[in-house]
Amino acid sequence: MEFVDLKAQYRTLEASIERRIRNILESGQFILGPEVAELEAALAERVGSRYCITCASGTDALLLALMAIGIRAGDEVITSPFTFIATGEMIAISAAKPVFVDIDPRTYNLNPKLLEAAITARTRAVMPVSLYGQCADMDAINAIAHAHSLFVIEDAAQSFGATYKKRHSCNLSTIGCTSFFPSKPLGCYGDGGACFTNDDDLAKSMREIRNHGQDRRYHHSRIGFNGRLDTLQAAILLAKLEIFDDELQNRNRIASEYSNLLGNAVRIPYIEGYSYSAWAQYTIQVPNRFEVQDRLKSQGIPTAIHYPMPIHMQPAFAYLNVPAGSLPESETASESVISLPMHPYLSTDDIRRVSSTLLAAVKESGSISLRPAKAR
Repeated sequence: MEFVDLKAQYRTLEASIERRIRNILESGQFILGPEVAELEAALAERVGSRYCITCASGTDALLLALMAIGIRAGDEVITSPFTFIATGEMIAISAAKPVFVDIDPRTYNLNPKLLEAAITARTRAVMPVSLYGQCADMDAINAIAHAHSLFVIEDAAQSFGATYKKRHSCNLSTIGCTSFFPSKPLGCYGDGGACFTNDDDLAKSMREIRNHGQDRRYHHSRIGFNGRLDTLQAAILLAKLEIFDDELQNRNRIASEYSNLLGNAVRIPYIEGYSYSAWAQYTIQVPNRFEVQDRLKSQGIPTAIHYPMPIHMQPAFAYLNVPAGSLPESETASESVISLPMHPYLSTDDIRRVSSTLLAAVKESGSISLRPAKAR
């Protein structure tokens, strides 16, 4: 069983992908070819934003956004500690200070109720993460940010395709950033990413920054870097967009089947009533995680842990001196989360097999059910 089955997806799209790649090979336009502009127009239309600026990775997308809003040494950017390290990493690379706000234990996203207390005179931006495919509570975050004249950058690396109160992820804030890493809901065959905005000046800045700060050939109006999306990756994403809505529906169906089968034996994902998740992961919580994980592995069922250590506890961020225990929900989640196979091509038999093996593993490990999390 595959944790993410990209081979099954490729078999579905083989003719379209190969046709698009062949066209690029024949044209020889491998850097910023017409497919890049075509993809940007399609992505912007999908999320409802005025601009889409593609780039070389989701990590580059975060850096582009931070550079475009002028983050510099001495600034503070508030974000979540419970996510992939790239979020805090790009803040640090920008010479700013990451300031971590704990998560809502139900959704794993930044808790807006804790946000205002973290704002200081040096705060310039908030970077909430839409984790596991569900958007953060962007209205609440935006309202607080607006009151303090702060930028909001949505780290939507896992939530492209999700909606929040019927509005699309990536078009919920000053800038939305996503990733097209192969295992994402919309993924290419390498690294890729994109930034979305409705601001003319920010769009112009990000287009220049991703291409060495050029406003025209060999004229560099600002400091930038090589953050361009390969034309070949754009072609692959255009092919995948053809079936993306069907895949999202399958992800949501599979998630529902998992939840129905698992019931109260484990803590299943909680989705807000106003949210439509992209289901980048189906992540549960279990006690005795490693025992459960080993049992699943012995039966040929792959799992993953997203994420085993919060960012503030990573050695790379020891210089921040964030004490252990100060972000308890993130630390608790990191000790018990486990992600099950999730992709649009899982069969009902696969889901039943995973679920029954998991339930048996939980029972045999002597685990007791986790109580439902309460928002704080």
